[in-house]
Amino acid sequence: MKATDTQVGGNHYKDMAIQPIEYIVKNELGFCEANIVKYVSRHKAKNGAEDIRKVIHYAQLILQFQYGEKA
Repeated sequence: MKATDTQVGGNHYKDMAIQPIEYIVKNELGFCEANIVKYVSRHKAKNGAEDIRKVIHYAQLILQFQYGEKA
């Protein structure tokens, strides 16, 4: 059994054709990018608008830390 066959706290990732963790690892994404993939992938099945606000926040963090932009 693989770790991706189980999920703690629901099945919103496990039931996806490609789990966010698989995409994240194969594309060597950083922390903020990984969280964007995670939250945008699950928003319809879990926390709705709250997850989209998290996506926006992580995108703002990328702008700040990688591109020196201020909010």
